[in-house]
Amino acid sequence: MRVVLTILLAGTLALAGCKPSTPAAPAGTGEPKPAAKAPAADAGNGNGMQIRETTADLPTLVVDTVDGGRFDLSAQRGKWVVVNFWATWCAPCLKEMPELSALDAMREDVQVVGLAYEDITAADMQAFLKEHPVVYPIAILDVMAPPADFATPRGLPTTYLISPEGKVAKAFAGPVTARELEALIAQPVGKPG
Repeated sequence: MRVVLTILLAGTLALAGCKPSTPAAPAGTGEPKPAAKAPAADAGNGNGMQIRETTADLPTLVVDTVDGGRFDLSAQRGKWVVVNFWATWCAPCLKEMPELSALDAMREDVQVVGLAYEDITAADMQAFLKEHPVVYPIAILDVMAPPADFATPRGLPTTYLISPEGKVAKAFAGPVTARELEALIAQPVGKPG
């Protein structure tokens, strides 16, 4: 059953061009699913799409990475963190990976983490990363149980810029560039997006 749901999710996102769709209504209602916070317009990349930021003021994220490590968002205080939901089959995701990797490598005050939102084995992900290397940690998420403090991605890529204080500074639905992220990071404290 899980494999079927994963295939349906992958197929739906692929047909949608990896772009977010309108939030689904909860079962039994005709109303859109309410968000814990007001959606953040994605003016940064001009696509006009909206996503719910997070379900917490200071989101938590602790994941095991495919290289055998562990990524803990709270351990990154003092740095900007780019939390990037992506998948190996998503063309826009693959296009932004080199830029995110370069951003992570060039700036000591920035940490990127890739969250693979697909049903893939660690061995298959490691093989993929040999062909598409990045310097930042990659974790494989359970598509049936994504991180509680982040909205379930409605499309890929979905990216969150977390401030050094641990708060969401900006949420992006769709591709993001290193230039856009650096522009937000360069803004005065408390003023991103």
